[in-house]
Amino acid sequence: MNLTEFGFVAGWRLVRALPRPVAAAAFSAVADRAHRRRGAGATRLRANLRRVVGPELPEAELDDLVRRGLRSYARYWMEAFRLPSLSRGQVLAGFRLDGTELLAADVAAGRGAVVALPHAGNWDMAGAWVVANGWPLSTVMERLKPEGVYQRFTAFRERLGMEILPTTGGVRPPLDVLTDRVAAGAVIPLLADRDLSARGVAVDFFGGRTRMPPGPALLALRTGAPLYVASMWYEPDAACASLVGPLPVPGPEVGTLDVRVRSLTQLIADGLAAGIARHPEDWHMLQRMWLD
Repeated sequence: MNLTEFGFVAGWRLVRALPRPVAAAAFSAVADRAHRRRGAGATRLRANLRRVVGPELPEAELDDLVRRGLRSYARYWMEAFRLPSLSRGQVLAGFRLDGTELLAADVAAGRGAVVALPHAGNWDMAGAWVVANGWPLSTVMERLKPEGVYQRFTAFRERLGMEILPTTGGVRPPLDVLTDRVAAGAVIPLLADRDLSARGVAVDFFGGRTRMPPGPALLALRTGAPLYVASMWYEPDAACASLVGPLPVPGPEVGTLDVRVRSLTQLIADGLAAGIARHPEDWHMLQRMWLD
């Protein structure tokens, strides 16, 4: 076990043993220290948030937004470490979704649903909440490095009741497995706001060019399942989300599959941008985002 993996293990074992106010205060202090040090992650978050809020916001207000953003990110980690110790009732009480009736109807009808998510709020709590409602959930997860950290994160999410598929190295391509799961009526949440690989689809996002994953659009086009875009944020007492959709899915008359995927992915990008603009402090994007 290397030092990084040891840190995650210690977090899961120790943080959930602390009273929540104590853990929250400790993680906020770490976030404030990161804000004062202005390291690489904080600097990148500042640049990303400047894109979101535009050039008009005064530097002092942007600085406060970055501080709140780092505190939100720290809250995510604190809650993730504590999540395995929560009861079903605590999970149901700790997350609120505007659009619950949409997912409930999709699952009940057996048509499943695809949900495009931002790296915002608490997506692990969202997934645990879906499972706590008795709805099947499958998703994909990037292979983190080192491998031990990836395995522990996979086990963490599987213990919460989620089916986790690797982006690479699985028995079957993840899109094929997810197609089967949608046909069985599952909810398929997919992080959709960043894919700078060669596979990513170029989109306009807050006035700049970036790339986003084609998976949500491809899955919706392949299966006919409703496709939603989620906005995710924090309130003092809960993680929250709202759904926009189902998005209009372009038909064959629009063009080739590639054209349809690009068109639908741009709609996803627009929906993600609207949600992030409403709650920029809860967008946890501490990595490079734009191609320029």
